[in-house]
Amino acid sequence: MATLRDPDALDDRADGRDESPVERADRNWLEVLQELRVLQTGTQILTGFLLALAFQPAFTELSTGQRMLYLALIVLSALSAIIALAPVALHRALFRRQVKPTLVTLGHVALVAALGAVALLLVGVVAFVFDVVIDIQAAWIVVAGLGLVIAVLWLVIPFIVRRRHPAEEHS
Repeated sequence: MATLRDPDALDDRADGRDESPVERADRNWLEVLQELRVLQTGTQILTGFLLALAFQPAFTELSTGQRMLYLALIVLSALSAIIALAPVALHRALFRRQVKPTLVTLGHVALVAALGAVALLLVGVVAFVFDVVIDIQAAWIVVAGLGLVIAVLWLVIPFIVRRRHPAEEHS
């Protein structure tokens, strides 16, 4: 059986790719990093937007509830950035330990968690803006609508595709 310690090991899977387990782990790790880059860019933009709001003159006119939502969004923004950066910190801590498949798995878990945090952040920011610009009822309507879109695009459609096209456990 091929191992990560044997870089010349033959491909152990018939998945249409001619790659060793080491090459597969490297490819999967690069895919995780690319997805994290996309996620981090959007999170950084939202964080900048949120941080700038506190220094606007109209910020003093927010209700207590709006200020609490704003602070919750700031914490959620920081949390999403911390989770999204976790794979990078793990990579540094585990560098040259020959545990790339474990790192890929941990990166995947962090990426999924970061997506969840960013989904909440996106919906929360839009709800905050609707609450400030219109009212709380409009905010709840947009929360329901965006929540539905996220559920369909991020959960339902992938679930349907996965059921129709089962894959091997470790691609």
